[in-house]
Amino acid sequence: MATQVSSNATFKNREKPQEVRKANIIAARAVADAIRTSLGPKGMDKMIKTSRGEVIISNDGHTILKQMAILHPVAKMLVEVSAAQDSEAGDGTTSVVILTGALLGASERLLNKGIHPTIIAESFQKAAKRSVEILLEMSHKISLSDKDDLVRAASTSLSSKIVSQFSSFLAPLAVDSVLKIANEESKSVDLNDIRLIKKVGGTIDDTQMVDGVVLTQNVVKMAGGPTRMEKAKIGIIQFQISPPKPDTENNIVVSDYRQMDKILKEERAYLLNICKKIKKAKCNVILIQKSILRDAVNELALHFLSKLNIMVIKDIEREEVEFLSKSLGCKPVADLDLFTEDRLGYADLVEEVDSDGSKIVQFTGVKSSNAKPTVSVVIRGANQMILDETERSLHDALCVIRCLVKENALIAGGGASEVEISRRLTKESRSMEGVEAFIWEEFAQALEVIPTTLAENAGLNSIRIVTELRSKHENGELNDGISVRRSGTANTYDEHILQPVLVSTSAITLASECVKSILRIDDITLSR
Repeated sequence: MATQVSSNATFKNREKPQEVRKANIIAARAVADAIRTSLGPKGMDKMIKTSRGEVIISNDGHTILKQMAILHPVAKMLVEVSAAQDSEAGDGTTSVVILTGALLGASERLLNKGIHPTIIAESFQKAAKRSVEILLEMSHKISLSDKDDLVRAASTSLSSKIVSQFSSFLAPLAVDSVLKIANEESKSVDLNDIRLIKKVGGTIDDTQMVDGVVLTQNVVKMAGGPTRMEKAKIGIIQFQISPPKPDTENNIVVSDYRQMDKILKEERAYLLNICKKIKKAKCNVILIQKSILRDAVNELALHFLSKLNIMVIKDIEREEVEFLSKSLGCKPVADLDLFTEDRLGYADLVEEVDSDGSKIVQFTGVKSSNAKPTVSVVIRGANQMILDETERSLHDALCVIRCLVKENALIAGGGASEVEISRRLTKESRSMEGVEAFIWEEFAQALEVIPTTLAENAGLNSIRIVTELRSKHENGELNDGISVRRSGTANTYDEHILQPVLVSTSAITLASECVKSILRIDDITLSR
């Protein structure tokens, strides 16, 4: 006869929390190891096939993790950490996941020594706080007017991407874009003010920044309307310039020709009235929002508009309306009666230009008191995959410069900062007492995963490189890190391998917070 197990046995079972923690750590480290090979300038790319059959090629940590089908709830926490790093700093999304994996490995070793998980978690957070202080100490202050430093930081970010050979051209472009919309007083930059437009055709060299607004929609030329307009007054309309029709399906039975003529006449009068009102408001360029229920504009209306010399661009997406009204300084109009001159935006020139086999519409010289400075970047590339990856790489470069606007300080890249923090924390742990000394030492060792991985991915001997870095840092050479160009160690600050201090500080803080929340879990239950 089976012995009855009391319901209390689960509480007596001390083994279960340890097993759960072990399983959690293994699951999270598996994710970290999966993207470890994509760190650094010699990192590899991952090809991801989505459920819809799309193919994505990327080595951006956040993009890879976002697309991976991850089932384990703890492994999903790593995806969230990389998302947090992406929104906070924009770069270093791979580093933060690798760091979290290394810290989890360190905590597993500490747990095996019988140290309590909350003690480990709290000491890790203290060590992370100290690391941030060390980073700020060793950082070099810069000013936003020194454009060379900004370009160097952006090109370091681009060096690990597919587009690395174009970094000398894309980095200054990213710097100019951010500086155009950043104002001196505020400490942050809204990257929504920089619009990245992808157009297949040409090469990455043809990517250009347009000071103004660019639309990928074409000018409607069916009725022979203008394709170029100087001293443009621009209106965004959200109503339709086509005859009204009821929502339900219905038929009108016409019994004789007079009624037929009357219907057509009414239609013409209705459309002519709309077009005259638009002209009366002195508007000469209209952008028409996409409409689902009926045609946004019909042929008769286009004929009237071209006679009145009004340029028409239709099929403006709903998501674009906000950006356009912000950059052109015009307010979207949903009702014809509200269409007045004060709701229009002004530009010196609106014209359709031909660029590498496809047409785009450019608005230049926007002069409106309530228009915010915005920038459009037209990205060119041979195929869709290269375009997507160029867009992600440019976004990372823009984020790096945004970090420098928030915190005007740079540190040496190539694992230099991690080796220095590791050295200092090991030194400080020797003067501590109790369990905390052990934990700080493990934390310090875990940080060396970044230089080790960089060396491994570059095909160098990681043990030789990391020990060489340790001895150089011991001799006071703080800025020594791995230079892949030299395939060895070098002073990375002089080699112009730089990164914003904010990327490293937020990576260490987020990694230690994530490890804390994983260590505190001792059971996983399913809800109904």
